[in-house]
Amino acid sequence: MKNIKNAQSDLVNDTCSDCGSYADIGAVIDEHDTQLVVSFTGDAAQAEAEAMSAKAKERFEEIKTEIKSENSEVTLLLNFAFSAEKMIFQLENGI
Repeated sequence: MKNIKNAQSDLVNDTCSDCGSYADIGAVIDEHDTQLVVSFTGDAAQAEAEAMSAKAKERFEEIKTEIKSENSEVTLLLNFAFSAEKMIFQLENGI
């Protein structure tokens, strides 16, 4: 633990002071993980997918969305410009 802290730049501290865990942020957040797939079922599935698509478009300018229907399942594909946007959207919407 001490060696890890000593090896870090003074500008970076990615070691938890409470538990001593070291976190490599690049290992936690994949910069290429920009697609979110959300499935809906039931009578309101199409409307729910459209509402979530509209919410994402309102929040993020460069998002691309696609809605696919197959049998009784509606799938919403959300393609964000950045992985951080995907994470923010998931947190804001409890996904």
